[in-house]
Amino acid sequence: MKAKPTQKQLEFMEWEFGLFFHFGIRTFYPGHKDWDGNEAAMLPEGFNPPNLDCRQWIRTAKEAGAAYAIMTCKHHDGFANWPSKYTSYNISQTPWKDGKGDVVADYVAACREYGLKVGLYFSPADANIIGKNLTAAEYDQNFIDQISELLTNYGKIDYLWFDGCGSEGHEYDQERIIGVIRSLQPEILIFNMWDPDTRWIGNEEGIAPIRSYNEVDALDFSVRTDRKDILDNRSFLPAECDIRMRRDTWFASEQDQDTVKTLDQLMGIYDYTIGRGCNLLLNIGPDASGLLPEVDTNRLLEFAQALKARFSKPVLTLENPLLDTENQELIIDLPEETTINCIVLSEHLEEGEYIRSFQIYSQPVLAGRRLLFHEGYHVGHKAVCTFPAVASKRFILVFDAEKKPDCLKEVKFFYTKNEYGF
Repeated sequence: MKAKPTQKQLEFMEWEFGLFFHFGIRTFYPGHKDWDGNEAAMLPEGFNPPNLDCRQWIRTAKEAGAAYAIMTCKHHDGFANWPSKYTSYNISQTPWKDGKGDVVADYVAACREYGLKVGLYFSPADANIIGKNLTAAEYDQNFIDQISELLTNYGKIDYLWFDGCGSEGHEYDQERIIGVIRSLQPEILIFNMWDPDTRWIGNEEGIAPIRSYNEVDALDFSVRTDRKDILDNRSFLPAECDIRMRRDTWFASEQDQDTVKTLDQLMGIYDYTIGRGCNLLLNIGPDASGLLPEVDTNRLLEFAQALKARFSKPVLTLENPLLDTENQELIIDLPEETTINCIVLSEHLEEGEYIRSFQIYSQPVLAGRRLLFHEGYHVGHKAVCTFPAVASKRFILVFDAEKKPDCLKEVKFFYTKNEYGF
């Protein structure tokens, strides 16, 4: 039986683009690496951003076209960006706002003000308590207590982002954990672990495989292991690609400003992520002042403008076209010879994923026969097909789509020629 998406999974795919904000104690101790054993040296006294403004983060995300955001509430170091009752390593022990501040509350309020979906990152692995001789049950209870605070005290949370890094050797009480989460936030989306609604693409480089089908039977776990979690049944799980704006760090650092990705890199990443039917989650680390760094912000907004220039004026748009049932093809006749260099396809996914591969042909008047110039596999939510410019009055799209004539949701033709090389 074909796996079908839930309504909230369909909505998640429509989000397409989100911003990731890595911010916490590590922001104030540049040079620290995950699991380097120096977590104890990052004292709460160092956390004191003079200009922290979550509204600036989310306003920038909104301007860039993001539909959702995710913030690190607790990273692997164990520092809680909220006044948790279950760890002394938290925001209340810092000089910021005399210990009365709450970054999570400020962040959630900003998301709601600007209409972005609210995502919270939480690392189940906690270097602050590893090694304190807790039993597995006690470790899980600490996790449940903290995650319950986040899911109880801040209203509706849309997305809960679990990071498997550091948890490779720990077996969590999955049933109990998921029971608590689902009872506190029944509509929440969970990323990649235990009872997932979405999945990790398996790398942090912004490249989804060419065959990024939504129906899968296993999940990648973390960057520290080749382990895969085998699912009980094949499931519909849309993928998300998380990637850093900078090459070296998730958190801001003055030492790596020169590694901010170029516009060409970001445009390529778009095609390798959203262009392959996956969501793109792009990270920018707010700096020690509490603001998004200017160089990262400028590049993000430049990226948004380039995407607008590229996709705002389609040559042709077809809504819900029907395929010829015998040949599983769509013939598109244009009034005159037209040059294109990009076709964007979208698939109806309410009943599951049907398209397994496709070919794109042109049929020039003088040639008289169709000429294959592009082949693809996965369509799903979106397939961005780019190629050298080709001119024709007739284009033919042929699909391996299980004899489903109404599988296509949308077809758009583009011709773009600008300084970005598209």
